[in-house]
Formats: sequence, structure tokens, C-alpha cells
Amino acid sequence: MKNISDHSEQAAQAQTQRGGEESADSLVNSKMVNWRGNFVTVKKANGLRHVFDSLQDVFGPQRPNPRAQFSGSLAHPGHGQIWDSEINFTYDVNGEQCNLAYIGIDVCLDLKPKAIHKYGQPMLKGYANSWVYVYLPKMTFEMIKSYVKAGTGWDVSDEGTFYDPNTNHVAIEAEMYNQSGQPKPSFWVVKGNEAVSGGGRDLSFSRIGSVQEVSAQPNQQCIHRGVGIFSVSMEVQGTQNFRPSPASGDKAKLRFTLVSVRTWGITDCVAPIVYVPSIDN
Repeated sequence: MKNISDHSEQAAQAQTQRGGEESADSLVNSKMVNWRGNFVTVKKANGLRHVFDSLQDVFGPQRPNPRAQFSGSLAHPGHGQIWDSEINFTYDVNGEQCNLAYIGIDVCLDLKPKAIHKYGQPMLKGYANSWVYVYLPKMTFEMIKSYVKAGTGWDVSDEGTFYDPNTNHVAIEAEMYNQSGQPKPSFWVVKGNEAVSGGGRDLSFSRIGSVQEVSAQPNQQCIHRGVGIFSVSMEVQGTQNFRPSPASGDKAKLRFTLVSVRTWGITDCVAPIVYVPSIDN
């Protein structure tokens, strides 16, 4: 049975044409190709391979200047005080500009059990099911904030993040899809003996399940080092009748949704957070 392994690979179905009733000739003529079970344009396939397969333009300490441009435009959902926007990422793929909804970040993924309870109830409700901690160097987070500022005009707040001065890492509460019919984030491990510190570009990976499935396995309940692939949105406080502006001095809050992770090993260089969540589950 064909297994679509990434949020991107499933989400692509909403953006592209399925080839069920089309002949191979018509697919060629319309410049569509098969990328992990979905027929997408050649340009989009090149972009998806760039981010998901080749792990190019990843934000992290090993990659000082990722060739990506950020963009986004706030809209009001029709209720409440929050204006929001999905952030789009434009990559230079072999000299061609490709727009995607995904960004790769060098992170540590915390799948350690959170066993602290309060009055018989889990204090970290939904942990490793609807959300998870990811850790990244502070300079990487500051780089992402600077790209958001350059692309959207908005300064970014530190709301929803936690800074550990001992390791100089920032913890982010990454959301995950977990409902029936939603594409759960996929978990990939490096094949064989290919694991290298900070690597990724020339590595090959195997999918071993969703993050939720892997987190339930005792031998995987560790902090994993690798590249997380995220969709990102931003939120700004405002009113329904007044669009907020960067000139007002307000800052945007970023929300990260983990859609896939490529890992090449475990690490003990980051102390896991025990209990400081802010996501409302």
C-alpha cells in the first residue's frame, strides 16, 4: 500500500492534480511529476525535494545565510482580536524561484516522557500528541526573526518560547496535527551508518512512523537531533475594524507546526523542559 509520508506530501493533494484518470502522456504534456504519491508540477517537485529530501537552505548554525525569502499579509478571520497570516517561503532552486509553505530548521526534538502530574491530571496535556518541544540555538531563532522582519516588516516577540541561558537554546512549543484525517508529522531516521553531526545534505532517511507513534516507543523516548520541517504562521493583536501595523510598535507572535522531522541520532547536550507550556490544549 502506498504510504504518503509527510504533511507536505498529503497537503500537496489540495494544491495539485491527482493523476488517477490521466494517462502518462497527458501528465508529461502538463509537466506533472510524481513526488511521493502525489502528482505535482515539476517546479513544485523541485522545491519539495529541495526542502524535504536534500535539506537545503535549512536554518541553523551550520548554514549561516539560507537562501530563502519570507512573506505574509495579515488578515482578520472575522471574529476576535487576532490578525494572522501564514508565512510563505521563496527558495532559489537551480535559478528558479519556488514558493512553498515549509521551512527546515536544525533542531532537537524532545520525545522524553513528561511524567509530572498535578492532582492526578497530566500537567503537560497533549504532549507528544498535539504538541512537542523543539530546541534550537538562540542565534538560529534570532536569524528566523530577522528574516520575518525583512520579509513582512514585523518584529517578532519571544512569546511562547523559553530561553535556557545555560545552553543558549530556545525552546519552542511546536504544534502537531493529531486528529483523524489530518496528516500527522512523519518521523524519519538516517539509514545505516550515515549519521554525522550537523549533516543532512547527502544523507538518506527511512520513515519509521509518525512522531506520535515513535514517541510511544520506549527506545525512542529521547532528545533527537536533526532537521524539523515546519509550517509557520504569525499573529498580531488588533481589532476587527483596524488592521495592525508594524509602525504601531506591536510585535508578531510566531506559531510553528511540525510537519516532518529527519533525525540522525540522539543528544544529551540539551536539558529537557519539564513543565512550562503555554499552548492551550
